[in-house]
Amino acid sequence: MSETTVQQARYTWGGDEFLFVEIAEAMSLAANFTANAMANLLQHRGVDGITDICPANASLLIRFNPDLVPPRELEDLVRSVEAEVAQLAHQTLSTRIIEIPVWYDDPFTRETASRFRKGHQRPEGTDLDFAAEENGLASAAEFIRRHHESPWLVSMVGFVAGLPFMFQIVPQDEQLEVPKYLSPRTDTPPLTVGHGGCFACIYSVRGAGGYQMFGIAAAPIFDPAQRLPDFDDFLIFFKPGDIVKLKPVDEAEYRQIQAQVESGHFRYRQAPVTFDLQQAMQDPKDYNKKMMEHLDGV
Repeated sequence: MSETTVQQARYTWGGDEFLFVEIAEAMSLAANFTANAMANLLQHRGVDGITDICPANASLLIRFNPDLVPPRELEDLVRSVEAEVAQLAHQTLSTRIIEIPVWYDDPFTRETASRFRKGHQRPEGTDLDFAAEENGLASAAEFIRRHHESPWLVSMVGFVAGLPFMFQIVPQDEQLEVPKYLSPRTDTPPLTVGHGGCFACIYSVRGAGGYQMFGIAAAPIFDPAQRLPDFDDFLIFFKPGDIVKLKPVDEAEYRQIQAQVESGHFRYRQAPVTFDLQQAMQDPKDYNKKMMEHLDGV
């Protein structure tokens, strides 16, 4: 797998309370691993004065109280953590693999897309047709297959509450890339599976959006009432570093999952895994197959 080499990060201050660390200008598995690994190490240090640590696709934002931790002291600490991550002989991340049921080419996103064709590059056809054409694929069905057959890494969580940005674990020349709408929509169904640039996402709530729409997830990823068992510890389901396997379902299975959600009994299939950056980059197809086998025992 061809990956951008991660150079020394660039440090920038944001007012008196924020330190921004830019790992790389372009997203890559290596850059995202560095951001998540640095965030985890800083979290485990439990530094008095650091109030929030937010890893992103290829960067890290740290909020701190300058009365408790001087800025120069904080920068020295973060640079030492960056050096520690860079010196790791074997870069691994303890995480989980999760199966997310998706109804591709569903009537909800199709209806919404039909109302906003004036803001689309290809007013005729569907978002899936456009995505297939942009990636040189024969049909929307082939695009859907490529979209779900290899797992995705949750590179960051944000934009709206609980929305995961996901980067597919495939060789760089096999990345699915699709531009956003020419002008944003004022409506997107909740749990829409979208795509913009090289990133997939799942819209946690209904609202505006500009990503191409390919389907709809069958179960919540944001549960403010924490009614479902998967949300016992937190109202947001995804965490940076999660590995996601999208599973295509038909209408009957979608309705069945919706009934389980309504009754409060739905659980995501998931299993603990150790994500190995080197193995993922050297042989992504074989490594993905081994990772997905962890779900078979659930």
